[in-house]
This record gives sequence, structure tokens and C-alpha cells, in this order.
Amino acid sequence: MASASAETASSSSEIATAAASPTTERRGIPAAQFVEDVQTFLSQLDLDVNSALAFLQERLQQYKLVEMKLLAQQRDLQAKIPDIEKCLDIVATLQAKKEGGEALTADFEVSEGIFSRARIEDTDSVCLWLGANVMLEYSCDEATVLLQKNLENAKASLEVLIADLQFLRDQVTITQVTVARVYNWDVHQRRIRQAAAAAANES
Repeated sequence: MASASAETASSSSEIATAAASPTTERRGIPAAQFVEDVQTFLSQLDLDVNSALAFLQERLQQYKLVEMKLLAQQRDLQAKIPDIEKCLDIVATLQAKKEGGEALTADFEVSEGIFSRARIEDTDSVCLWLGANVMLEYSCDEATVLLQKNLENAKASLEVLIADLQFLRDQVTITQVTVARVYNWDVHQRRIRQAAAAAANES
């Protein structure tokens, strides 16, 4: 009997609740509002400039937290995919050796840094780690089907995560642009008020 390890790939996104209702979202990630007119934007939120900037900075922090979680999930999947592929190769090798009537000599880790050599002959099954300290025995055919399904799920989840990250980065960019526009608008309004006050004093 030979043993291999596999974990069912899964993906989830945890999103902080936004203070304002977004127009659209992707898998729970709120979309940033593109601001064309700052005065209208402030009126819609019923906020002054300082409060609006604080809200936007909070939204940026929410996006950054979500990005960290998605990146961690991406790294996890990128590590799982080669492991699953390696397990598939092991099962395929065992089946090929059995069909050819050959024994398989393999080194396996007994504990950290300690290995032992085993001779595997005519095996019909393998044991797969499913996670949460659970190991189950499968026939080689069943193991191949399960591992292939896990591999397909992991690759699909990785594609979704990559798309989520791209969407998230777009929202960060839009929010950063909005912060700059609100700040610059406030500076412009201050200058207008200062100029008006200076003109009134001169008259």
C-alpha cells in the first residue's frame, strides 16, 4: 500500500461591510464610486470634506485587508496545485508499475529528517490525506478521480481569485483618485473663498 496527500481546494472571500452602499460588487467586494463631480459626491454622502476623506481612507484600509486575505488564499492554492499534481503522478506511477509487473522502490519520510526505503509491490489502493487529520483509503482509480477533481477545483478557484484581486486593485486605484480629487477640490474652494474675502476687504 502506498500513501499520498491531497486536500480539497476551497476559496472564500471575507469582506468588511462598507459604510456607503456601492453601485455594484464582485463576490462581496464593494465597487468604488468614480467621482466626476466632488460637490455632488459630498452632497450624496451628506458629508463635509474631512468626513468624506476619512470615509475614503477607511474604505482603502478595508480594501487592503481584503487584499491581504485574498493573497494568502492565492498562495495557499498555488502551493496545493503542485502537491495535487504530484499525488496524481504517484498514483499513475503505481498503476503503471503494477500493469508492468514491476515493484516500486520509494523513499518516504518517517519523521523530520528521517527517511526509510520501501518496496511496493502489486498495490491496489492508496491513502489520501483529506485535511483535518483525516486519511481515507481509495482504490487507485478512485484516487485518480478524486485528485483530478480537486485539481480542477483548485485551478478554477485560483482563476477566480486572480480576477478578484484585479477587481480589488481597480477599486483601490479609483478610491485613491477620488481622495486626490476631493482634496484638490477642497484646496480650490479654500482659495476661492480667500480670494473673495480679500476682494471684499479691499472694497
